[in-house]
This record gives sequence, C-alpha cells and structure tokens, in this order.
Amino acid sequence: MKKVEEKKITSEQLEKIRKQQENIAELLKAIGQLESQKHILLHQQAGVSQEIEEYKQELETQYGKIRIDIENGSYTDIVEENKE
Repeated sequence: MKKVEEKKITSEQLEKIRKQQENIAELLKAIGQLESQKHILLHQQAGVSQEIEEYKQELETQYGKIRIDIENGSYTDIVEENKE
C-alpha cells in the first residue's frame, strides 16, 4: 500500500486560523447574550405597556376620555366628533 504524504500549512497560518475561529466564537457568544438580554427587555416592555393600558382604563372610568399633560397633571376632555 502506498503511503500518503502528509501536507501541512505553516504554524503561523494555523495560528492565524485558530485566532480567527476564537474571535468568531467570542462574537457569536456576545451576540447570543445580547439577544437573550433583548428578549428579557422586550418582555419587560410588554409588561409596562400592559400596565399603562390598564391604568388608562382606570383613569377613563374615573374621568372619561381625557388628554393629560404629564408635565403638570392638567387634563382636557377629548371630544369625539360625529362622523356623519
């Protein structure tokens, strides 16, 4: 049986490839962590948005449809126009 000659790249080339692979692995890990954090933040944002909507309903029950100035707490009634 004929012996196959082993061919190799240089050690410098191999080291460069290894470093590139390490860099891409670190970047992919960081991206995964950011995506996980994004997922958590999106759930938190959805929860706060739901709280806002529920509180709007409470205020609407008490005051009717109003527009609130969040700087000073004053409000004006929202007048719905007839669409005829």
